[in-house]
Amino acid sequence: MRSTIAIDVAAPPEVVFRLARDVTRWPALLPHYVSVRVIERADERTLSEMVARRPLLPALGLGIPVAWRARTWSEPETLRLRFQHVAGATRGMDVTWRIEPTATGCRVSIEHVFRRRIGLPIVGPLLGDESFPRFVDLLFTRPIAARTLATFRTLAEAVAPDMVRPTKSDRVDEANLVP
Repeated sequence: MRSTIAIDVAAPPEVVFRLARDVTRWPALLPHYVSVRVIERADERTLSEMVARRPLLPALGLGIPVAWRARTWSEPETLRLRFQHVAGATRGMDVTWRIEPTATGCRVSIEHVFRRRIGLPIVGPLLGDESFPRFVDLLFTRPIAARTLATFRTLAEAVAPDMVRPTKSDRVDEANLVP
């Protein structure tokens, strides 16, 4: 199963990348992240235990805690963030954040690639390899990723320099300059 969720941000790609690249700061930046505990650091990669709240009744502030372990790293040259889930219900999930420039800022997309069989005799083979990943994507991955993207958009747009492009009247008309 492959799914992608994306959002447009009116801020330079580098601003979004700098905000998002350090997952240990996510609980301070993202209200739905309960904790990120570093287990191991090695070769620019961090193994962390992550806990986020999947909104259940947002008006009441209720949510379901969702926990997993992921090896994370960033790729500054391509403005990508990578996550390999190594434990939890999403074990085996490969996640790639792509932060790409646009005319008005950037587009941030998160791609999830996940294949996992249901380990129940008879039922598992009947439902196939896609049923559990689709269930996880619909009920957990998408809601959490959508909230993460929306919050990073708000943060990036708040700290980004003015993104207003010069209008025609703001440009200097070199033909009318006096030598």
